[in-house]
Amino acid sequence: MKNSNLSYIGFLLAMSMIGASMGQGDLEFGFYRKTCPSAEAIVRRVVFQAVSSNPGLGAGLVRLLFHDCFVRGCDGSVLIASTPSNPSEQASPINLSLRGFQVIAQAKAQLEAACQGVVSCADIVAFAARDSAFKLGGFNYAVLAGRRDGLVSSSTDPLNNLPQFSFNLAQLESTFAAKGLSSHDMVVLSGAHSIGIAHCSSFINRLYPTVDPTLDPTFASSLLSLCPNATTTNNPTTNQDYRTPNILDNKYYQDILQKRVLLTSDEDLTTSTATLALVNTFATFGGAWINQFTQAMQKMGKIGVLTGTQGEIRKVCSAFN
Repeated sequence: MKNSNLSYIGFLLAMSMIGASMGQGDLEFGFYRKTCPSAEAIVRRVVFQAVSSNPGLGAGLVRLLFHDCFVRGCDGSVLIASTPSNPSEQASPINLSLRGFQVIAQAKAQLEAACQGVVSCADIVAFAARDSAFKLGGFNYAVLAGRRDGLVSSSTDPLNNLPQFSFNLAQLESTFAAKGLSSHDMVVLSGAHSIGIAHCSSFINRLYPTVDPTLDPTFASSLLSLCPNATTTNNPTTNQDYRTPNILDNKYYQDILQKRVLLTSDEDLTTSTATLALVNTFATFGGAWINQFTQAMQKMGKIGVLTGTQGEIRKVCSAFN
C-alpha cells in the first residue's frame, strides 16, 4: 500500500481544524472530533483488518456506499436486515450479492463501546468506503460526516433507484442525474469496477444467444468457458478487472478500450464522444482519475442525507431502534 502524504493522525487533525469552515450544510469534516475523537480511527482499523484478510470485502464496502446513497440517500437504510414483516433493501434482487455488512457491524460495536449512541451507521458506511479505497488504492481523502440513520428500508426501492448492469448509456445518465450526479461523475465512479467480482448473470446478456461483437474475441471465449450456458445455474464469478483485481486503479479504463470489460454498462461508456474522451483520459492518467474519484465519492456521500434531529442514531446497524 502506498504511503499517504500525511500521517492519518495528522490528516484528521488538519481536517478537524478546518471542519467548521468547510462544512456542507449540516455535514462537516471532523464532525466527531469532540464527541468521539477516535471514531474514524476505529473504523479504519476494523476495515484494514478485514480487507487485509479478504480484499474482496474492500470492493464490497465501496459498493455498499453506492447502494446506500442511491436509495433514500446516504442514510444506512441498506444495512437493515430483512424480516418477514419488513422485507428490507437487502431482500431486493439487486442487493443479494452485497458484502461487508459484518465489517460495518464490527465497527459499530467498537464505536458503541467507545462512544455510545454517537456515531451513525450511515457515517460508518461512508468512512468504510473511504478506508477501503485507501487500503486497495493507496489514496486518502476526507469524508464529510454528520449523517443520521434512516427509519425506512423497503425491498421495492433498490430496483427503482439503482442502475442495472444491462443499462445503456442514456439509462445510466438518467439514473445518475436523478441523484444530482453528472455524466462526468458517472464515468469517474464507474472506475470502482477496477475491484470486485461479477456473477455470470450480470453479463450473460453479452454471451447468449449470440456473443456481443464489442467483446474482444479471446476475452469472450474465456467468459463462455466460465458461463457455458444461458441458465447460469451455478452462477460462477469472475474478477471485474482481470489484471489487477485487488488494486483500485485506472486499469478498468484500459480494459474498456481493449474491449475486456464484463458489463453492458461498462462497454457503453465508449458510445458517446464525451464519455469516451473521459475513458481515454483516465486510461492514460491514473492520477487524474484518483483526484476526480475522491471528489465524486465526496459528492455522492451527500445525496439525500438526514442531519440534525432527523432520523436516529441506531444502536445496532441492522435494526431500527
